[in-house]
Amino acid sequence: MLLNYFKIAWRNLIRYRTYSLLNILGLAGGLACGILIFLTTQFLAGFDTYHTKADRIYRVVTQMKHDEVRFSRGTPKPLAEVLRRDFPVVEQVARLERLHDRIISVPKPNGGFLAKFNETKTVCFAEPQLFGIIDADWLIGNPQATLSTPNSVVLTEKYARKYFGTANPIGKTLRFDNQLDLNVTGVLKDHPANTNFNYEAYISYSTIAGLAGANESLRDWYNVNSEAMCFVVLPTGVPAERLTAAFQSIRRKAYTPDNQKVYSFSLQPLNDIQFNVQYGGRVDRRLLVALNLVGLFLVISACINFINMATAHALKRSKEVGVRKVMGSTRGQLFGQFMIETAIITLLAVLLALALTHTGLPAMNEAMSVLNAHMSLADLAQPKRLLILLSLVLAVILLAGFYPSLMMAGFNPITALRGRLTTQAVGGFPVRRGLVIVQFFIAQLFTIGVVVIMAQLRYVRQADLGFNKEGIMLVDLPGQAMADPLKQEMLRHRMLQTPGIRQVALINQPPASGTINQYSFSYDTRTKPEDFEIQTKIGDVNYLPLFGMKLVAGRNFLTTDSTSQDVIVNETVVSRLGARAPGQVIGKRIHIWNTDKTIVGVVNDFHTNSLRGSVEPVMIVNDGMRSRMAALKMDGNDLPKMVKAIEAVFNGVFPEYVFEHRLVDELVDEFYKAEHIMLALTQVFALTAILIGCLGLYGLVAFMVESKSKEIGVRKVLGASAGQVLWLFGQEFGRLIIVAFLVAAPLGWWLMNTWLQDYVYRTQLTGWMFFLTILMTTVITLLTVSVQSVKAALMNPVKSLKSE
Repeated sequence: MLLNYFKIAWRNLIRYRTYSLLNILGLAGGLACGILIFLTTQFLAGFDTYHTKADRIYRVVTQMKHDEVRFSRGTPKPLAEVLRRDFPVVEQVARLERLHDRIISVPKPNGGFLAKFNETKTVCFAEPQLFGIIDADWLIGNPQATLSTPNSVVLTEKYARKYFGTANPIGKTLRFDNQLDLNVTGVLKDHPANTNFNYEAYISYSTIAGLAGANESLRDWYNVNSEAMCFVVLPTGVPAERLTAAFQSIRRKAYTPDNQKVYSFSLQPLNDIQFNVQYGGRVDRRLLVALNLVGLFLVISACINFINMATAHALKRSKEVGVRKVMGSTRGQLFGQFMIETAIITLLAVLLALALTHTGLPAMNEAMSVLNAHMSLADLAQPKRLLILLSLVLAVILLAGFYPSLMMAGFNPITALRGRLTTQAVGGFPVRRGLVIVQFFIAQLFTIGVVVIMAQLRYVRQADLGFNKEGIMLVDLPGQAMADPLKQEMLRHRMLQTPGIRQVALINQPPASGTINQYSFSYDTRTKPEDFEIQTKIGDVNYLPLFGMKLVAGRNFLTTDSTSQDVIVNETVVSRLGARAPGQVIGKRIHIWNTDKTIVGVVNDFHTNSLRGSVEPVMIVNDGMRSRMAALKMDGNDLPKMVKAIEAVFNGVFPEYVFEHRLVDELVDEFYKAEHIMLALTQVFALTAILIGCLGLYGLVAFMVESKSKEIGVRKVLGASAGQVLWLFGQEFGRLIIVAFLVAAPLGWWLMNTWLQDYVYRTQLTGWMFFLTILMTTVITLLTVSVQSVKAALMNPVKSLKSE
């Protein structure tokens, strides 16, 4: 009997191939998005869950309370030693410091280098205790010994191949930042993609003591570097609150009474690191909830589409049901037959959805490259995830097939054989209208999201940042070499001789960058530090004119200034200091970095980060010894040619270093990478929802044409025109669009207004955004229903009335 069910079901799918194809496409679209979202949320939620001690691992974080609270994932470097020495409640402690833009070179035996690499965020200093905290697979080396001596380094398998090819790397030498030699003592298996410990080279922490100027930071309780982190493991059963209470005694010993109120420490669980944006988390936990809801909406929309199509198709199969009942089929047997048809369609849709997911995963991995995403369909093979997928498929079969199967199995055989089934027998208009309204609602909700996100991105692109970001290239410069004033001038002179370069400024960061350096300071005759910290930017006399920044009081730096004591502040500093006019701070003292500096100018306010935050107080210092970049103002159009010319100049001045460059406008655009990813995903989901909704509309139109054929015939016989007949369909769908919009608009406004609250500077929700949504929905609806509606309006009334 079951084999017969499958055989009949397959024949019906072939016979009604258009109906079957539309159902498969609708379900496949919703399921593909659902599977893609499922893989994404599983990837994000799985960060660092593979560590054996994951539930007992914490990162110590710092809060610094001035007039505002600043949160840092870093800690003072002496803290780890104190925890290790004085607090036996802590099972293990390890320090880790991530490094940025460091040169790793592979030396030749007889001098020179085989290769040079500029490593960004892949190299760190680490204590050997780290590998007692996190799980790492060792291919070569001893976790306790490999990082126990200065100038040793452990590589991942990937980077061992990168530096040394297939040769055994143990005992070989790497040159670090052209300062010292590192001895390779171990090789790790490559880390999983979803980990926050995604470093490729671990340099022994004791190496820091041998670096120029770095040893002092190991004893400095006031230097909180966000990249200098401390991880601890607590014994099983010991609550985090026990160590948190102990931090108070550390503060009393390390800080003065005034600074005890400023600095405080707390524990951050390992599973919170990825999602806590206050401490540098890259994904808001609310995103997981939002993605799961989106996936649920799309799957429900696909099921609604199936129900609409199946019930619209039911009238064509009414006589089949009547014959089967007359021949002895029970209601249960018919229900099983139709459920098997649904199961076959669903399974075919799953296969197509898996193919679509496989096609879309590379784009998703690229969009989430900042998280090192490497998702694939193989991730579904894990038992738990496979069980969830099978449960989803079963739920879709039941949700999509139960109502149509129950409805068709309940047909009265006599009524069915006479062809007198009414529309109420196959669900009627009220049920069908409700289902289509839900689809319209989902599609309109996504469309509102797309429109608002696009408006916000357009706003941030066009917003006045307080400086010019167009046509400016940044070239990384080696710190040691920039300590030589002669090399600075040689570089500046040669860059200015390059065709297309108009201005050159030696800086440490452009006005807006991802790197934030904040310091406490005191002002004028005040002896206590101000209740806010100030950001510092290093720039020479060309900094302001190159970035198009305007002085509102005072003067620029002097070209002859060699004391580095002059500073320029922005307008926010003036207002935070309580001065009534910018000119009042000119000539006043600022005590910072254990030295006195003098304010010589006030520049217009400018944004130092994304528009999510407000304008920060900033101080620009003319100190060439701290410069790490050359900012180049270009007026040429041939960018590749200019890059080659600039690289030639760089290699002529610094032959032992790696040339790296970037554009300021691209750097600023990176602030909104998450928004671009969100926009791309929302566009895909909106398009999928709209396409599924269009299939649902097709089902409703087919149902209307089938149920109203005689009414249309009578109207045409009585003189109705084709336009009047089309109005029957138009007013029906117009009402559905409006009802769905009345629900989607307020919910969409609330959701997007909540999202915009994350931005201090943001676009405003306006009526045109919602008008555009309903306009797009109306146009797409008209295009979808026009073919069937026009066909019904032009149909010869004789065909529909001849049986009367």
